[in-house]
Amino acid sequence: MKSWPTRSPTLQPLLLIKHHNFQTILKKKDQSNLKIFDRTLKKQRIFLEVMDFELRRAREKLDKEQRERKERAKLKLDKERKAKEEAKKQRDAIEAAQRSRRLDAIEAQLKAEQQMEESLLAGRGIVFYRILEAVPFQGSGDKIKLPPSCFTELSDQGAFEKGPMYFQLSLVHQEGPSAIKDSEKENNRSTHSGVLEFTAAEGSVGIPPHVWSNLFPRDTPKASLVEVRYVRLSKGTYAKLQPDGVGFSDLPNHKAILETSLRQHATLSQDDVLTVKYGELTYRLRVLELKPSSSISVLETDIEVDIVNPGVESERTDQYVLKPLVFGTSDSGLVEEGNYMYYKFSIDDKTWEKIVSGDVKIEVKIDAETNGGDTDLYVSKHPLIFPNRHQHEWSSYDVGSKTLILNSKERNLGAGTYSLAVYGFKGTTKYQVSVHGQENSKRKVGQQAMHSSSMEVDTVECRNCKHFIPSRSIALHEAYCSRHNVFCPHVGCGIILRIEEAKNHVHCDKCGQAFQLGEMEKHMKVFHEPLRCPCGVVLEKEDMMQHQASDCPLRLITCRFCGDMVQAGSSAMDVRDRLRGLSEHESICGSRTAPCDSCGRSVMLKDMDIHQIAVHQKS
Repeated sequence: MKSWPTRSPTLQPLLLIKHHNFQTILKKKDQSNLKIFDRTLKKQRIFLEVMDFELRRAREKLDKEQRERKERAKLKLDKERKAKEEAKKQRDAIEAAQRSRRLDAIEAQLKAEQQMEESLLAGRGIVFYRILEAVPFQGSGDKIKLPPSCFTELSDQGAFEKGPMYFQLSLVHQEGPSAIKDSEKENNRSTHSGVLEFTAAEGSVGIPPHVWSNLFPRDTPKASLVEVRYVRLSKGTYAKLQPDGVGFSDLPNHKAILETSLRQHATLSQDDVLTVKYGELTYRLRVLELKPSSSISVLETDIEVDIVNPGVESERTDQYVLKPLVFGTSDSGLVEEGNYMYYKFSIDDKTWEKIVSGDVKIEVKIDAETNGGDTDLYVSKHPLIFPNRHQHEWSSYDVGSKTLILNSKERNLGAGTYSLAVYGFKGTTKYQVSVHGQENSKRKVGQQAMHSSSMEVDTVECRNCKHFIPSRSIALHEAYCSRHNVFCPHVGCGIILRIEEAKNHVHCDKCGQAFQLGEMEKHMKVFHEPLRCPCGVVLEKEDMMQHQASDCPLRLITCRFCGDMVQAGSSAMDVRDRLRGLSEHESICGSRTAPCDSCGRSVMLKDMDIHQIAVHQKS
């Protein structure tokens, strides 16, 4: 601070005051300037911060834009690269498809040439090859139906002059070549057949169930194409068959049954399954081996047949089996409602002689536990090997345990083999079955004399029970009888009952038979409940048994020409055969020819008796 020059004393205080005021003014001015400066600094600081924020935001925006540009450029490069790769793949696929088509064309040409050579060899100069749509039809055997155009083509080549015609049927794969190679071993199935007629629609082939099941073992597509090729087959000499379950060997003369079934077939192929029907039962036999080749003709040839036991792994549990029951012993088991348990027993000649002499009766007995369950008993003589509710010769429907007594008066009883069926009528029942000979009780000496002397006593008929009582005791008897016995008023019954027994004595409203009250429910269900025959007829039990014994087309009969047990079938087509009483099977079977023993001329079996009478005057 500057020092002032010395002044007069009077002026110095005044100067001091001015100096102080000036200093105060300077301080205030400095403070104001400082505030202004601080505000200016603050504004500059804020401006700098705003500028810094704007710069940062601009820099971030620039960085973001640069990143987006880089990403777009990268995506564009990736898209161009993928487009190039896709184009390359398409070019490769087109080239591969063209190469595959060229290879397929070459392979198809080679295959066609090979098939032509095979057809010439297999058909022995006759070439017939068609791809047709498979259409099922209901028929027996292995004969197919072809369109009329096939008849013309085969006739032009002289196929009918070379004997029976056989065809090889194979599946046609409709998938691509790769799918064929993957499933070739599994789906490349083929079989053989004869021809039934040429009446199928053009472009289709009619296939019977036997051929269909062997050609299409699994689910079949809606439109199945089949390759039909004419072949020549050699006559078979040997066949090995295996049933898929037990029970077929139990059939009486099962080889004759098999022979009857094979009459409807023209061919056999290895690995095919042959279906054999015996009444309501169906058996399936797999062809394991054939000679002289894997496919043979079975027409007009003698074939040695071996039937091997079924394997354990292929044994069916739904097939009926005859369990041996030794005469004089018993066996126990468990049967469920609606199921059958089958046994077989034999009556030898020695036992039959005892039965004829009256010394022995056959007793078939079932001891059952009646814990809410019940059984029925059916017995038949072979060849009816599986008796049931509709077909049997003897039966018992008693509630609980039941017994059948067979003696020499029975019309069909004799030495031979019998089948016994335990049927589960209600619930699950545990039972014990036995077959043994029951000796007749010997008559005591004097029995006939006592009986004769009793007839000579003066007797009077009781007015209550209608029995003849000695006259000396008739009063006491009638007094006792009227208090304890009741006469059944039902027409045709006339049985005398104890008063306590009369409450349970009832008659069926439909047939009038008498039963205990607890037996009526079973009687109504067994005898009066409508039953459906496998042929479709619905009848009550008595009428059903008569129907299946004489009218049912599925009943088993002994053919008078081949001697086999076969289904009777419906009425014969020929009116003359119907007048002779021939069944459908006998009409067909009797159409076979055989040389006459007298003149050697070939005559139909069903006309042989007429031929003997008309030509050779033999009765």
